[in-house]
Parts: sequence; structure tokens; C-alpha cells
Amino acid sequence: MGLILLILISFIFISTNAEIAPKPGICYGQLGNNLRPPSHSITLIKSLNAGRVKLYDANPKILKSLKNTKLQVSIMVPNELITPISSNQTLSDNWVHSNVVRFHPKTIIRYLLVGNEILSQPDNVTWHNLVPAMRRIRKSLTFYKLKKVKVGTPLAMDCLETSFPPSSGKFRTSVTDSVITPLLQFINRTKSFFFIDVYTYFAWAADPVNIKLDYALLEPNVSGYTDPVTGLMYTNLLEQMLDAVYFAMKRAGYPNIRIFIAETGWPNSGDIDQIGASIYNSAVYNRNVIKLLTEKPVRGTPYKPFVVLPSFIFALYNENQKPGLGTERHFGLLYPNGTGIYPIDLSGKTLEYPKGLPAPTNNEPYKGKIWCVAARGVNVTALGGALSYACGQGNRTCDPIKTGGKCFKPDLLRWHASYAFSSYWAQFRKSGGTCYFDGLAVQTTKNPSFGSCKFPSVTLVDKL
Repeated sequence: MGLILLILISFIFISTNAEIAPKPGICYGQLGNNLRPPSHSITLIKSLNAGRVKLYDANPKILKSLKNTKLQVSIMVPNELITPISSNQTLSDNWVHSNVVRFHPKTIIRYLLVGNEILSQPDNVTWHNLVPAMRRIRKSLTFYKLKKVKVGTPLAMDCLETSFPPSSGKFRTSVTDSVITPLLQFINRTKSFFFIDVYTYFAWAADPVNIKLDYALLEPNVSGYTDPVTGLMYTNLLEQMLDAVYFAMKRAGYPNIRIFIAETGWPNSGDIDQIGASIYNSAVYNRNVIKLLTEKPVRGTPYKPFVVLPSFIFALYNENQKPGLGTERHFGLLYPNGTGIYPIDLSGKTLEYPKGLPAPTNNEPYKGKIWCVAARGVNVTALGGALSYACGQGNRTCDPIKTGGKCFKPDLLRWHASYAFSSYWAQFRKSGGTCYFDGLAVQTTKNPSFGSCKFPSVTLVDKL
């Protein structure tokens, strides 16, 4: 019996692996003004032993640089083209010709993703045009005899309404009939993948009391969690989240669709109010996830054992022009100059525990006060606009910097903007306000108050 089971497992591994190898790929984002050029970047990607590369557009310089490499390539139709393509087959044909046919087969384009995390945006017509656009793109690929190129769309975990316990996984009711069901029908019919961005970091950071850090970092020998309905045992948060997606697809009537991890990773730095974002934790998570994804025989998940999980690690570089919180700009395996932030190998060969890296100091919330001030060297015109925005929100946000107010002097734009940013953040953090202002603001633990002018502050231990 044991021999039969071993043969069966080996058969599953060989037959699945023959179609797509489990070697992780890398997400190559370009939202930085200091990144290496495409030719150098491709050399760096190969040095990481990546199996594939994911682009967030169809950059022709990068696609040319990928010619005659063995890297499988994923390209993306931008969000703003989804609606036009959904009703225009000629536009779809032209896009595929310009961005796929033109480079194939010397550049091995294997995945064509339509949009990025569409359901994470506010409800709009793009939601309902997503699958029609995917059908148009698929028809174009068929016309050009490129049926091997899989068409999909990456979604975030917020496509789920329920994810805990995993067996209760369920898609959001508001989009199940209109978007998810047609999407699953398309994926099933074309034998594509359900592309999902899975970040244990964000799940842990949102609830670090009930979710243990080691569980989110995929550390070994962690006391697990047992699903009370299925009895399945989980030893890490990633597999728990993936199985919630599997169960959601099963509940929607599609139990056999394959998952493709479109993004996963851990930030190596962030803002003061973002716990756990450190080089050490990033190294631990990425090494552990690569080990999990490259195990032989294929590991899969508790609900779907021995099923290959093709994947992309996010990201190649720290990207200094990404919007949002500080973590968004610090997911890279490399600094913008191409040097490694820590040793890593996507083939799984360098999986020793991180040595010589600074121990994280922010695994718990910072307990002191934080202020939000204007960053140095930013555009003066943009800073003036952000100041006006901050002062236009709420009740008396900027009274102290009006003429004659306690904080009016020194009468400098950067001083006034710093007060406005701190005042805004203190008032609106609990309702979602951030210290960002399109990259014009930074957090500081140094009190900027001067004389009788007292800047409002934020204390992270206060409940949101």
C-alpha cells in the first residue's frame, strides 16, 4: 500500500511538473527613477535563478532584453484599456499583435494578465468589462495561433468575503454573480489559472495579537491551526490563505481550478507605524516561501496536496515612486543600484538562516509619539497644493498657522505644510487618513514643535 501511494504521489508530481515547473519567478516593477536599465535588470534576474518574470505592462525595451533567454514572461494589459478592449475586437487584435506577436517566440511570453487587482478598486464599469476584455484577448491569441499563452487577471485577497476558517472561504457577494462566476467559467474553459496576490504580512500586521509572527513568516516547528470543519492542519499562514481561495472556488462551483501566486513577499522597510517591516523578516519570509514552493515532491496545501503552485516573488527592486505607505516602496530583493538587500536564490539553493542581518526592532507597535512632516527637497508647487488639501479637511485643521496664530511663524511653506500634515493625520488617522500626501510627507519621531507652537501627534498604541 505504501509503495502504491509513493508511486501515485510521484506520478502526480511528474505529470503536474511536466506542464509547469515550481521554480518561482520575480515581479519586475518599474516605478522608480533610479532603477537599472532593462538589459542590466534581466542579467540580475537571471543571477537570482528566477524561472519567470512578471511585468506590469508590455514594455518593449524589456521584452527585447528578454529575447533568447529561458525566462517565461508574463505581461499585462493596463487597467485603463480594459473597457475599450471589452467592446472592440480590432483594438484587442492590434494590442496582441504589437505586444505579443511582435516578440514571440524569441521572448517566451506565457501569461497575459488583463488588469491588476481590479476588484480592489471602487465599484466601476471596469469590473463588469473585465471578463469580456479577457475573452477578446483570448480570441486575439487564438487568431494568431498563440493558444499556449494563458489569459488571467490577478486579484487581491479582498476578493473574498470570508477567509477564516479556510473551509468557510467565500467570494464577495457583491461580485460573485457579476464578475467572479464569469471569470471562473473563463478560467475553467481555457484551462488557465486563478491568479491571486497573497501577502501574509498584511494579514499579520492587521492582527498581530491573534496571528503569531512566526506563523506568518512560515517558520518551521510552529504550533499549527486546525480547521474545525475539515480537520485540516495548518502550520503557516500562506497555506491557510490559499486554501480559503480554493474553498471559495469550490463553493462557487469550480473545485478544480489551479491557483497561481501572482505576488507574495515581505517588506524590508516601511513607515514608523508599520510593524514587522524589516530586512531580517523579509529575508526569513522569502527564504521560507521559496523553500516551500520548491520542495520535492511538490508540497501543495493541506486541502490540495501535491499540486504545483507556480508563483512570483514581489519584487525585483525597491521602487521609490510607488504610491501609498512606506512598505509599498520596500518589497525589493535588490536595491535600485542592483546590489542585493540580502542573499537570496529563487531556485532554493541558499536557504540557510539569515546571518549578519540586523535584528528587527519593530515587531511590536512603536509606543512613542509620531509626527507627520513635509519631506525635504520636494516640489514647492505640489507641496502648496497638499497644504491646501490638508487645511481644507475637517474642523479648524490649520487655524494655528493662519496669520497671527501660534504656529504662523516662521512664515515658511515647509513649516506650514508640516503643521498641516501633522494636524490632518492626527484628526483623520482613525478614519483612514495617512501620512503620505503623494510622497510629500514623511513620519518622524522627532518633535517638530517650537516655542508655543505644539504640533499634533499620533500614538500608535491608541486604538483605531
